Amino acid sequence: MIERTFILNESVDPIIFFGVNNVNIQLIKNLFPKLKIIARGNMIKVLGDAEMMTGMEDAMERLQNYCSEYNLLTEEVIIDIIKGQAPTEVKQENLIIHGMNGKIISARTPNQQLLVDAFAKSDLLFAIGPAGSGKTYTAIALAVRSLKNKEVKRIILSRPAVEAGEKLGFLPGDMKEKIDPYLQPLYDALQDMIPGAKLKDYMESGVIQIAPLAFMRGRTLNEAVVILDEAQNTTTQQIKMFLTRMGLNCKVIVTGDITQIDLPYHQKSGLIDALEILRHVKEIATIEFNIKDIVRHPLVRLIVEAYEKHGEEKMQTTNSELKTKTE
Repeated sequence: MIERTFILNESVDPIIFFGVNNVNIQLIKNLFPKLKIIARGNMIKVLGDAEMMTGMEDAMERLQNYCSEYNLLTEEVIIDIIKGQAPTEVKQENLIIHGMNGKIISARTPNQQLLVDAFAKSDLLFAIGPAGSGKTYTAIALAVRSLKNKEVKRIILSRPAVEAGEKLGFLPGDMKEKIDPYLQPLYDALQDMIPGAKLKDYMESGVIQIAPLAFMRGRTLNEAVVILDEAQNTTTQQIKMFLTRMGLNCKVIVTGDITQIDLPYHQKSGLIDALEILRHVKEIATIEFNIKDIVRHPLVRLIVEAYEKHGEEKMQTTNSELKTKTE
């Protein structure tokens, strides 16, 4: 009789691997009847027959690799792997990563694919376009993939808390509780892609950091994918401060919608300034999303189109009135 202890890879969520009420472990026990298997935390202790232990070692490696890749481990997959068969793989064009429960997260439009391609070539990218076009979601998926592939050591996500302004002090709770509502869309995307227990570990250890833009000052960001969301609500000074945080082996994605600026009327958006100032820097990629990229409810596209049409009509009316006055 021999004994082996297996420690799950850091990219494997024990909850997914063990299954609800340890149903996956029970199935593995049934498939290796000559082994005693005990699972606790992220460790699996195995005792028993030496010959069967060899099969267990091979199966553990393949099961972990599958679970890490797909964030999923079903009864069918376990049986296939332990019997030495290759599990059925779902091939998806433009795949970025597999999210929770094996959800396929891919580039769904040509411009989303342009962002994926540009990410591989450029260290600084601007993704500009309307609400619902998948700018932020695609950017976060790319960041999670880079972390998963050990290309970077951390992900840093930031947003300007513009609407809060001085009013943050009037909101209940500590600073985290005050700013969390402004950062919730970033949490939502991460929860779609990373198992809950693993996401909690990443956030507690600082592997994934979500913070308002003001917290970026004075930092040098190395070995990271950094995303600035809602950048249209930054000032020129803020976005310059953010862009100059780039360190070694750092990729930065700046997303924003220049039609939804919440800054005071007299203040120019830092995003618009940055696009103008940096437009001739060839090493910087800019991807412009449009209405055709909107992947939310079909009504979202109609709403955006209606507002654009209204804006154009209002502009034409204003121009006509000015022309009449000058005549």
